[in-house]
Amino acid sequence: MYLDSLICSRLDRAGLQDLVDGGVRCATVTCGFWEDATESMDSLVSWHRLIAENSDLAGLGTSAAEIEAIAADGRVAIILGFQNSAFLQGRLGYVEMFHKMGVRVAQLTYNIQNDIGGSCYDPVDSGLTRFGEEAVGEMNRVGMVVDLSHVGNRTSLDAIEASSKPVAVTHANCSDLVEHPRNKPSHVLKELATRGGMVGLTTYHNITRGFNATPDDWAVMVAKTADLIGAGNIGIGTDDNQGGDAAYLAWMRNGRWSFRTQEGASVGPGLAGGVKTEWYRGPGDFQVFGPALRRVGFSADETDNILWGNWNRFYKEVM
Repeated sequence: MYLDSLICSRLDRAGLQDLVDGGVRCATVTCGFWEDATESMDSLVSWHRLIAENSDLAGLGTSAAEIEAIAADGRVAIILGFQNSAFLQGRLGYVEMFHKMGVRVAQLTYNIQNDIGGSCYDPVDSGLTRFGEEAVGEMNRVGMVVDLSHVGNRTSLDAIEASSKPVAVTHANCSDLVEHPRNKPSHVLKELATRGGMVGLTTYHNITRGFNATPDDWAVMVAKTADLIGAGNIGIGTDDNQGGDAAYLAWMRNGRWSFRTQEGASVGPGLAGGVKTEWYRGPGDFQVFGPALRRVGFSADETDNILWGNWNRFYKEVM
């Protein structure tokens, strides 16, 4: 069975069925990017209703034990997450309140600086703010994953240091291997791994350039990352966007903060766009990962852990 540490897909029953049919037994979904607290609660209502109305396919995963039980039942455990901390609206107490509503993953920043810290696209990363330090502490206390995927490198290191629990990069690759602002340099990933953190390596083509022509090419990237931080700290976070249209993509990139063209991770400064990953187009292709990982030298146990076990270990410790 497989675990996907981040998707931004707009799921419906057909999308849930695709996950189940593809063998994905746990996926962290994106409940929002730029939405305020009220809009974020509206999103959570929709996700809770989707899960409840399709309980034969999915269940809400709020702990490692729940995730394991849902997976054992042949369904997909949905972990509710946000790719920004906008839902907090600067209110520390909202960490616990949203946790009570089922949220288990929160990315500290998205594509611009906020009141918690800097993003990967900011020309100057000012680091974790005083509010950010307290927010990380509250997330640790209640059992919410600190996600650093779009977070600036200085803020990432500050958050790793401030956190009493392991933290995650749910969907990125190593920038030492694939140059892009959205990827993480090895010194950040090593610090994360030293403290038991996890990185979900992604298939998204523009941040996997040079390693996505075939499944084996991608697996070579995984192996090189394992050489840097250890196979026990690696999983898969596809960053899938099934069902997302142009308007959804524009919202992801621009929100309400910009009238200019924002490319997001589509290209990096001075970098050519990557060729789309044709061998992975959705959860139905998840089965390609295991054999490719074995062919590049991962053992059976290592492969199983990259596909499921490593994230399961992390969730037990953090949630």
